[in-house]
Amino acid sequence: MQATRTERSRGLILDAAEAIFQDRDFASTSVEEIAQRAGLTRKTVYNLFSSKEEIVAQLRARAEAHSYPPIRARMGNDHPALTILEDTLVGHGRWCAANQNIAALALSGSANKPSSTVDSGDGAFIALVRDILVLGQQQGSIRKDEDAGIMALFLLGAHAQTMRHMLATGSFHDGKLKYVLRLLIEGMGARAASTKPTTRHRPKRRSKVTAKRRT
Repeated sequence: MQATRTERSRGLILDAAEAIFQDRDFASTSVEEIAQRAGLTRKTVYNLFSSKEEIVAQLRARAEAHSYPPIRARMGNDHPALTILEDTLVGHGRWCAANQNIAALALSGSANKPSSTVDSGDGAFIALVRDILVLGQQQGSIRKDEDAGIMALFLLGAHAQTMRHMLATGSFHDGKLKYVLRLLIEGMGARAASTKPTTRHRPKRRSKVTAKRRT
């Protein structure tokens, strides 16, 4: 199916913004620059996007449209949930590392305010992780006595904070995300050493018959 003029214009704007954000941070980039890079007018950009924040939100949504379906397919084929979860968080981390000038905005959730729905942005990411955890509950790898949605929020809060720290210090590495995930899944509480329970030996009581014979 051939793209409409509006769809082509939106694509040009997103391509232009993505290219600019590779070299410039969000605050110092203007809508005029994005329009000029796309070969369109500022008015056209504002007709299609309400703000720079919405452009960032749509850049993220476009990335999700490519990465989420394969993840959902793996879930449908009952692949191990923990492996899917690890790949999902690492993939998200790599996107943030490759788009550092807008990653902080995406991680803070600010980019999703214009269209805060479950279909894109934070809502879609939370829903995806929640569904992966539900699969883990069904497979027996995730505890079943807690709500998957609450656990997803807790997990993604730690993930976002880890990403912000790594991006700020220039220390992004897949292994660090895997480590944090393992720590969260296994728990931070100390594990008691596995020792056999000691058996208490009670002293034998003399029977009344034996006691009478000795008297």
